[in-house]
Amino acid sequence: MAAPTDQHDSKSCSALSLEIVAECSTTKARTCKMSLPHCLVHTPVFMPVGTQGTMKGVTSTQLEELGCELILGNTYHLGMRPGPDLMDKAGGLHKFMNWNRALLTDSGGFQMVSLVELSEVTEEGVKFQSPYTKEELMLTPEKSIDIQNSIGADIIMQLDDVVHSLTKGPRVEEAMHRSIRWLDRCIKANKRPHEQNLFAIIQGGLDAELRTFCAKEMVKRDTPGYAIGGLSGGEEKDHFWRMVTLSTDYLPKDKPRYCMGVGYAVDLVVCCALGVDMFDCVFPTRTARFGSALIDSGQLNLKSKSFSCDFQPVDDQCSCFTCQNHSRAYLHCIIQEAVSAQLLSIHNIAFQMRLMKRIRDSIAEDRFPEFIKAFMENVYPSKVYPKWVTESLESVNVILES
Repeated sequence: MAAPTDQHDSKSCSALSLEIVAECSTTKARTCKMSLPHCLVHTPVFMPVGTQGTMKGVTSTQLEELGCELILGNTYHLGMRPGPDLMDKAGGLHKFMNWNRALLTDSGGFQMVSLVELSEVTEEGVKFQSPYTKEELMLTPEKSIDIQNSIGADIIMQLDDVVHSLTKGPRVEEAMHRSIRWLDRCIKANKRPHEQNLFAIIQGGLDAELRTFCAKEMVKRDTPGYAIGGLSGGEEKDHFWRMVTLSTDYLPKDKPRYCMGVGYAVDLVVCCALGVDMFDCVFPTRTARFGSALIDSGQLNLKSKSFSCDFQPVDDQCSCFTCQNHSRAYLHCIIQEAVSAQLLSIHNIAFQMRLMKRIRDSIAEDRFPEFIKAFMENVYPSKVYPKWVTESLESVNVILES
């Protein structure tokens, strides 16, 4: 393994600082203040996904009103349209979309999985075929960073070699080693280290030895933060949580830890207990477009006729615009209209924001284990919990009563 690339003292270059506010005395959870160029972000934090510089149906102003401090944009899609030239002319994505808070961009690596039929991976980078124009694009580590420099996000991600989480065999090890080499190229390519924080991504599939090796190598590069990648792709939850907790065991305490692609409420609570600080997922807004509303006990399918005469708000504990102004019956009635997706997206984002605040507050008050138990009992009132939930929580000293 090659020595880490000279980073010109990455600590002095970092545009990020992390203050640990409180740590749970039972689990690995902690709540922090993460200072970024555009916003102070309170962790654990959930990032809604605005793939093309927009949350479908939700404005930047509405996101601020919902308490969002950090959102995610997609480098691959933004690189395709509107492209880095326009981003440069606009002064970056913050100005282009009128977003005054923090922004994270992924690297485009995930499209190796989601657009696998349109991509080819070599040591140089990933060759894509545009789903819009069929034009070919070579996304190298350098090109990914160049696009992200134009976008101007507070946090940028290295280009990593991503394989599906169910992949086994030599391809997993190949991708892990290549991700380390590509991180070195990304560090060298970053032209704005004083303004943009480059996060490394831990790979290694479901192999504990590979993931441990990768974490140790990435930590040597001393980047401003670290992500746990290559999960949430359909693998068994028993494997998922073990890779998450293994990763947080090796990641430095003074840097943020980001588990990519996690958005289900139960997963968020468990992963916070395992020591994760940051999450993202399209789930809250995507499920809204299918007529589902998130509540503590799970989801409401508002397409169901059972809600046709239900005049309660979606959630009487929620203060969002949707819950304060519209009933379940109304949402059921307009479920085929575009405005229903907007109203449910607003509620579902509000749900995620409120969930994360409740988690942060319970950690700060050192009652997080009690919060976990009450939350899980609400989701599983029969107290028959999935095995992975009980075992993951037992690993951090939280015993659910059956």
